[in-house]
Amino acid sequence: MAESSGAELARLLLGGFHTMVDEVTAELTKRGHHGVRPVHEFALRAVDAGADTASELGRRLSVTKQAAAQTIAALEEFGYVNREPDPGDARRKRVRVTPRGHELMRVGGALFDDVRRRWEVRIGPEQLEILETCLAQLAEHQSFSAEDLQG
Repeated sequence: MAESSGAELARLLLGGFHTMVDEVTAELTKRGHHGVRPVHEFALRAVDAGADTASELGRRLSVTKQAAAQTIAALEEFGYVNREPDPGDARRKRVRVTPRGHELMRVGGALFDDVRRRWEVRIGPEQLEILETCLAQLAEHQSFSAEDLQG
């Protein structure tokens, strides 16, 4: 059967994504952040930007309220967020990023930057800039959800 160049491109893009994520995840594990997945980073950034309830986090990540609540529960178990009473509504709990969660975002971001620098050395700064520009153009109108990062 003839190979599809489109399928091969998709495989290469997915491989690049997994290469970056797997390297960062392995290093985070070595640094005491066991069980972290890409969806956790997305969720932490959304919470830090104001998505402080399961409903709001679900809207920001384009997932159900139940999926957002499960993600919040996992983040809370890891110590990356906590729930505080809402001063305006005693029935509600507001989600807040903990210092450990901020550390994860800081360290994770630095690790992704390290991978990017290694790629830049490997393929050259001009090639990496072209790659980033092209990918940005192709993904310009694409929205991503947390479900895209499961796994």
